[in-house]
Amino acid sequence: EFVLLGFNHSHKIQQVLFITFFIVYLMALLGNITILTTVITDYHLHTPMYFFLANLALTDITESSVSTPTLLWSLLSQHRTVPFKECISHMFLFHFIGGAHILLLAVLAADRCVAVSQPLQYLTLMNREVCLGLVAGSWEGGFLHSATQIALLLPLPYCGSNTLDNFHCDVPQVLKVACTDTLWTEQLMVSNGGLLLAVIFVLLLVSYSAILVQIRRQLTKGKHKALSTCIAQIMAVSLTFIPAIFIYARPFRTSELDKVASIFFSVLVPALNPMVYTLRNTEMQKAIRR
Repeated sequence: EFVLLGFNHSHKIQQVLFITFFIVYLMALLGNITILTTVITDYHLHTPMYFFLANLALTDITESSVSTPTLLWSLLSQHRTVPFKECISHMFLFHFIGGAHILLLAVLAADRCVAVSQPLQYLTLMNREVCLGLVAGSWEGGFLHSATQIALLLPLPYCGSNTLDNFHCDVPQVLKVACTDTLWTEQLMVSNGGLLLAVIFVLLLVSYSAILVQIRRQLTKGKHKALSTCIAQIMAVSLTFIPAIFIYARPFRTSELDKVASIFFSVLVPALNPMVYTLRNTEMQKAIRR
């Protein structure tokens, strides 16, 4: 079993944090469930973009439901003991859903690139089969990423310290308590997670830059709204990728900032995404009212 240290703040501060993150969790659930049910029930939204957004909302619901209850529990208790199998299961789900979420963000950016650069051929290029393939590929990619991480962790011997300095089980902390030389395993994990995150993030920034250029060139009506929406999405993507790259793209070292970074991309971003990607959209607002 592992012992999660959680947070070392005073009891009053932890109570305030508990209330804050509980409200954030409710906002994430409410916003994303609203998006998911609206897209499913309103035939006006049965388009490629909203299909991808519905899947993104699904990953936000599941990711926040894996991470936030663990965070809330750690704020209520000083130390939490987690059985080994439960810890491994949590890490698998966390990286599976997180990997799918990252790949869906890339799919959304590609979809917007096609919509802006090839508006007349958009529905032909992004047909039903292509959309289903992209979403299935995102979930499969998340599964492969997570399965690789767990396959590298499971064979290691754990016979020393069982204390993890985090509010949930995660790869860097678990790898560090293995009582063997983990340098080669760590390098493989950084390549599998951190470097891929960095590459995808750079590609996303390039894609959004191309979209911004196209908007400035082509649009006359609604240009400012389109630009503000695009910039908001870049900020949301950055809030997801930068903390994740900070944790997984460097040699695994215990740091208090790891907890803060984990909270950003696993707790706060699922509540922020509905506002950035969907709820500001006029068509979605009309659909919700219907």
